[in-house]
Amino acid sequence: MRPDRLLYVMDPMCSWCWGFAPVVQALAEQAAAAGVPLQLVVGGLRRERAAMEPSVRVRILSHWQAVNASTGQLFNFQDALPEGFVYDTEPACRALVTARQLDEQSVWPLLQLIQQAFYTEGRDVTHAKVLVELAERAGIPRIEFVAAFDSQAMQAATEVDFNWVQDLGIAGFPTLLAERRGQLALLTNGYQPLQTLAPLLGRWLEQAAHA
Repeated sequence: MRPDRLLYVMDPMCSWCWGFAPVVQALAEQAAAAGVPLQLVVGGLRRERAAMEPSVRVRILSHWQAVNASTGQLFNFQDALPEGFVYDTEPACRALVTARQLDEQSVWPLLQLIQQAFYTEGRDVTHAKVLVELAERAGIPRIEFVAAFDSQAMQAATEVDFNWVQDLGIAGFPTLLAERRGQLALLTNGYQPLQTLAPLLGRWLEQAAHA
């Protein structure tokens, strides 16, 4: 029987997931205190191949403004989404899947580094060289990460995550699921503040303790 766990379904290049970062960190600590781990599942927000149109850039930056206003998370609007940027989130998602495979504990620092690089530093985290640098900063040996990141196995593992999310019908991120005895309960689909989610998680953890 699979042990209880939380599943955080997200995309590192999803602005609401960036807004949710402090909330999910606090929830992870709450769950860990009860012996319940948090595991990451990547959703594949965008699979673009063409450069972003100016009108799309304006629309996305308006979303970022809304996230900033709602959550207080910082954004670098000046350097964001430069001309020619291709908004493909698969490489950043694959970097997290690679980290999960090589050293599961490194997933969380790498996620934080990718989000900070993209949203506060204006860096292009669709590029492998940027992701390799960030993975090394997260504690993953460069040679190990490069070999795994470029492999067909990691591409396939990333697609498994994407397909699992799609099969569940999850269309929005962040999504937080609680799993007990193979049964999934939805804690949130979309951003919610900590004061809303902490009591929900607390009740679920209490039920788990008495199950």
